[in-house]
Amino acid sequence: MEILILIGGFTVVCLLGMPVAYALGIASIAAALYTDIPLEAVMLKVAGGMSGFSLLAIPFFILAGAIMALGGMATRLVNLAKVFVGAIRGGLALVNIVASTMFGCLSGSSVADTAAVGSVMIPQMIKAGYPRLFAVNVTISGSLQPLLVPPSHNMVIYSIAAGGTVSIGAMFMAGIIPTLLLGASLVILVLYVAKRDNFPKGEAIPLRQAFKIAVDAIWGLTTVAIILGGITSGVFTPTESGAIACVWAFFVTMFVYKDITWAELPMLLGRVTRTVGMVMIMIGFSISFGYMMAILRIPAIATEFFVNISHNKYMFLLYINILLLALGTFMDLAPMLLICTPIFLPILPAFGIDPVHFGIIMILNLGIGLLTPPVGPTMVVGCAIGRVSMEAVAKSILIFYIPMIIVLMLVTYIPELSLWLPRTLMN
Repeated sequence: MEILILIGGFTVVCLLGMPVAYALGIASIAAALYTDIPLEAVMLKVAGGMSGFSLLAIPFFILAGAIMALGGMATRLVNLAKVFVGAIRGGLALVNIVASTMFGCLSGSSVADTAAVGSVMIPQMIKAGYPRLFAVNVTISGSLQPLLVPPSHNMVIYSIAAGGTVSIGAMFMAGIIPTLLLGASLVILVLYVAKRDNFPKGEAIPLRQAFKIAVDAIWGLTTVAIILGGITSGVFTPTESGAIACVWAFFVTMFVYKDITWAELPMLLGRVTRTVGMVMIMIGFSISFGYMMAILRIPAIATEFFVNISHNKYMFLLYINILLLALGTFMDLAPMLLICTPIFLPILPAFGIDPVHFGIIMILNLGIGLLTPPVGPTMVVGCAIGRVSMEAVAKSILIFYIPMIIVLMLVTYIPELSLWLPRTLMN
């Protein structure tokens, strides 16, 4: 009955339209009252969950990404991508994917990537003669990449949900090869579709102009070097690299690019504050939810359940993939990480699965859910920019799921794709 109150209460409150963060808190309090656990214990977990030093990395990375996004970095990265792939048949679609890869190293957010890169690329692709639905599909599919590279705040959330036992730096490194695989697979698909449908070629950019574009973009790309270089070298912690990235992003945007006026800064800071507030509230209540799950032995029950189903690691990973793909279509990525990580993490030793590897599997799985109805927040943003319906996109995007699922299977069953870089660079 206690488990039914906790899990069932959370589900019912979510179905009633309550925000996920508050649904977690209400379910935790209801279960605590039923089991006679003092509410003070639950509230202490909420407060403790929001007071960790490592949590500072989240607002820093969100702020740095927001400054660069609003500061015209997306346009400069699009121009840089055109230098490399713009002249190929279907070049604008390739530019879209490459720009998403580079911008992902600044934003760390699928929705932000779609909004920034999509607002530049979708109108350009439509004007150049690409089908409107194809332009939207390329944009939202490419936006899956920022979830897997630094400074993905979802990796920070996973580390926190894992109780700090998983290194944020290791997660950052682990996502790089899967990101490159995903980008390459989307490029192959786009090249095939471009040849089949005879998409237009772009124009080659003159060398002098290409050099100017590269110099213009290098200021923003230095943010990536600060984050990755600082963490891998051990000079900065993830939190410190986030703080320094904020200072650098502010300097570049305000004094080099000058695309943001001082009058726009309060609005930007207000938007970031609202986002950070929502994330922190969700983390706090999810910690209390995880506390109640631990008291009710839900992780132990889940471990026993999966071990009884199969002792085979590969079958277990297949079950998890199917479950997460289904759950990801109904809930956003961050709350699913906070809910599922405390359940699955204790199971991993029984199957010999590295928690860093499992974190990449979870984020990639749930990231695909961001592009999938009925919720699909990334799809919603892409549809709004491209002025198309979700129903039309849901039908036309099916071919783009093929490379995503192939990469998911590769990442799932070849652990070294995720673990080689962190083991090499961080040992």
